[in-house]
Amino acid sequence: MSSDQKLRVLIADDELLARQRLEDLLAKKDEVELIGMVTNGREAVDAIRSQAPDLVFLDIQMPGLTGVDVVREIGPEAMPATIFVTAYDQYALKAFEVAALDYLLKPFEDERFEQAFARAVKTFTLRQVGGMANRMLALLQGSQGPAQPAAPAAKTPPAYLERIAVEMRGQMRIVPIKEIDYISASGPYAELHVGEDTYVIRERMQTLEERLDPEAFFRIHRSAIVQLDRIESLLHGVGGDYAVRLKDGRRIKVSRGRREELEQRLGLIL
Repeated sequence: MSSDQKLRVLIADDELLARQRLEDLLAKKDEVELIGMVTNGREAVDAIRSQAPDLVFLDIQMPGLTGVDVVREIGPEAMPATIFVTAYDQYALKAFEVAALDYLLKPFEDERFEQAFARAVKTFTLRQVGGMANRMLALLQGSQGPAQPAAPAAKTPPAYLERIAVEMRGQMRIVPIKEIDYISASGPYAELHVGEDTYVIRERMQTLEERLDPEAFFRIHRSAIVQLDRIESLLHGVGGDYAVRLKDGRRIKVSRGRREELEQRLGLIL
């Protein structure tokens, strides 16, 4: 697996043993690239800004800046996927439980780590950052007393999927979006077709369609989404049926209601 397919992870914890434990657990995962370990909140802020990790294990209690301070300084919208690591008791954890992808309560078992990591990979896959950002914002407001009136949110372009995590024989593989030829529906699952390989994920086509860059992908049928630059030609069949032929020779049916827009996207209609 090449490095650009790996999940880039940062550990931020002031306890040496905690850092080493997370490092050992992550070292067993081929799909992970550990890009750094920092020991305080200020270093965490600098590392998140300079290295842009996909996932951060963030200790809540650190010198300089706490984990909450790190979120506040980076900003909820800019925070990567986050798993809080803490020694807080269960009662105090409630605020963080709703703000992060997950949390690890020290000392934690291997099984608990695996649960949190799997949840993080799934959430990162679908980039549910907007919802996480809102929860983190609520956490920040709750940690500083009554919430102040929110400033109007600046409009930002949607963050489209760049990678999708798929499970293969008990391991997670990160599939770059640019490598996907097309996606087909299979009941409650979606099949990612990458060259001669097919990967199955449990996700709705509608969700995937909304998270894929419309400049690169087009839903040609209720059960098929195609990367446009993989299309070689548009075929007109008997009885008004249409299909696309991909550059590798595969044919995929096009619904009549989407034919005209597809022609426009392919530059066949001005």
